[in-house]
Amino acid sequence: MAPPLGLGKGRRTAGPAGPGRRSLLAGVAALGALGAAGCSRVATASTREGGDLLGRLRAQGVVRLGIAGEIPFGYIDKDGRLTGEAPELARVIFKRLGVDRVQPVPTEFGSLIPGLNSQQFDVVAAGMYVNPERCEQVIFADPDYQMLDSFIVRKGNPLGLHSYQDVVRRKVKFATGTGYAEIQYAVEAGYKQGDILIVPDQVAGLNAVEAGRVDVFAGTAITVREVVKKSAKAEATEPFAPLVKGEPHVDGGAFAFRATETRLRDAFNAELHRMKKSGELLRILRPFGFTKDEMTDLTAKELCGG
Repeated sequence: MAPPLGLGKGRRTAGPAGPGRRSLLAGVAALGALGAAGCSRVATASTREGGDLLGRLRAQGVVRLGIAGEIPFGYIDKDGRLTGEAPELARVIFKRLGVDRVQPVPTEFGSLIPGLNSQQFDVVAAGMYVNPERCEQVIFADPDYQMLDSFIVRKGNPLGLHSYQDVVRRKVKFATGTGYAEIQYAVEAGYKQGDILIVPDQVAGLNAVEAGRVDVFAGTAITVREVVKKSAKAEATEPFAPLVKGEPHVDGGAFAFRATETRLRDAFNAELHRMKKSGELLRILRPFGFTKDEMTDLTAKELCGG
């Protein structure tokens, strides 16, 4: 997919630059405590062709991961442990690359690329969406997941809402989250932006649907699927690809590296591709709500615009 994302914006946000689309979630206090040990700068940038960061990480025995405190992508849990789909994947891959430990460096989502390029950490491990604007600043591994959209609707989906075009045709009350790319998808389908109810997150969206303040809330398939699990009044629709310029649009999230570090990126990709082929990737990501629907063969080259 190629939503209108900017370098300083959140994973999927279409709004002004600033903090990521979600506020820091679980374990904010723990983030600060764990992050304090990782706030010093990493070694200076590589000068050799392809970079020498992998060798330096092997010698150090630790890789510093830039995370943004966002469930399920990378966060500190209630017990103060670094977890999430990206950190857990990083543990496995970097162990196989000869780096035994991972260390979190928490920051706001919009600061991940600047922090990476200013040597504050070694890799971005935050499920970051790959798009052409970001590809001008960093290099990406191939995506470890793809993401579609989904709606929160009342049980039984009585209005038959399965796409943004349905939302427009049926003139329903529509909500999505602060800074979500779903705002742009709805507007592109013909929904008037001023009529969209903007709420803080998917939990507020669920509450709005359950209370009847709106007919539908749009979010990512994984967050929508998780938030409705215990609801007696609402359900999630089947995941779907929004239309962008008339074409179905699928996003992919990946690890980001400094532009000089192609050797590390290529070594990471080689391990990632083996895990995709064996099914190990899905086994690692499944505890965080990912399913076969989120597995992908998208490449960074495709999402960077060729």
